[in-house]
Amino acid sequence: MRGYGTPVELLLVFAVLLFVGVLFSGLAHRTVLSTAVLFLLAGFVLGDGVTGVLDLQPEDEIVVGLAELALFSVLFTDGMRVGFSDLRTAWRLPGRALVLGMPLTFGITALLAHYVAGLPWIQSMLVGAVLAPTDPVFASAIVGREEVPGRLRSLLNVESGVNDGLALPVVLVLLSVLARDDVSYGALATELAVGIGIGFAVPALAILLIRSRFTSATPLYASLGGLSIGLMVLGLANLTHGNLFLAAFTAGVTIATFAPQVEKSFAEFGELVTELLKLAAILVFGALISPAFLGEIPLNGYLFAVLALLLARPLATAVSLFRSGLPTPQKAVAAWFGPKGFASVVYGLLILEADAPGADAMFHLIALVIVASIVAHSSTDVPIAHAFARAEARAGRETPEEADADVEGVGAPHRGWTGVGGPERDR
Repeated sequence: MRGYGTPVELLLVFAVLLFVGVLFSGLAHRTVLSTAVLFLLAGFVLGDGVTGVLDLQPEDEIVVGLAELALFSVLFTDGMRVGFSDLRTAWRLPGRALVLGMPLTFGITALLAHYVAGLPWIQSMLVGAVLAPTDPVFASAIVGREEVPGRLRSLLNVESGVNDGLALPVVLVLLSVLARDDVSYGALATELAVGIGIGFAVPALAILLIRSRFTSATPLYASLGGLSIGLMVLGLANLTHGNLFLAAFTAGVTIATFAPQVEKSFAEFGELVTELLKLAAILVFGALISPAFLGEIPLNGYLFAVLALLLARPLATAVSLFRSGLPTPQKAVAAWFGPKGFASVVYGLLILEADAPGADAMFHLIALVIVASIVAHSSTDVPIAHAFARAEARAGRETPEEADADVEGVGAPHRGWTGVGGPERDR
């Protein structure tokens, strides 16, 4: 029997779940309970494999569309947490994570996919590339918490903001090799460059117009300035086939650098839009996971998922941050908190769309790791933040922001002319 998957019915389901999330958001903010897990489980129960209320398939446009929008929105708003000057002064740790940690995560995950899950080498490398980037949607739960030291927030914020875009060319190259298509490396490089160019040029031009003596905006419309810039970047990047994710993060950083008043006006509204897109995308993704879907994964696939979370990133991060000067507790959190999310969903759906050899088996493994990551990482962010808060209280030292004055403003809401940042992002 066909489920109820029309836009109106999906909207009603989302509205009910959103209200439930509102009612329990205070409890979720203080405990291991998570609104993300609530929406994931609701999607699972309401999906075609259980009750059939939401009849969604991976090839449906709404699935990949919501995942891309949620990821774009998070990268855009997270980019506003930093400016170019912040990146220059605090690039050392994220640079280690991107240049050394990300390739190591890719390699270890590929080895696990081959020797544990039993995939052929090219398929294993493709799974490794899809699961290598960390997800800014779930990393924001740590990045947005003032209790967490500034250097750690900076590391997670910049790393998750950049690595999604960097992973895409590798995914496309491996996918082309697997499908035996011709690979245009020039086109891939152009895609990255166009994304960064649009992410800088569109906000820069908009900021010039905002500063013009011939224009002015009411407080109500000023809050829509950031939204309009983001939508223009999104539209142009799509039309020119630029990298959406690098365009989003670059645009946010550009606004934070040259127009902090735009960030200040947009911050609260932007966080709300991002939260709505995130929860909607989680609900839709959960509807793709059914008991039959999980039953099709062999036991070695579950072992792979566990090792991908507990071994791949932790080991890679330990190597990349060796002798970095970061305190051991912060290294441990950085090693653990590498959530997999919407970038991996989007890239996994690309594999299905390409109908590459072994696409179904690869997507099953990727989806399983994402589900496990959502549950594990969204349930540990609050205990981690509370542990840092207790450590600061016991030590009787200054706040994390003061202790990390060398990276002031990085990973926290960027301060505008009035010194007021955006609200803390919810879980």
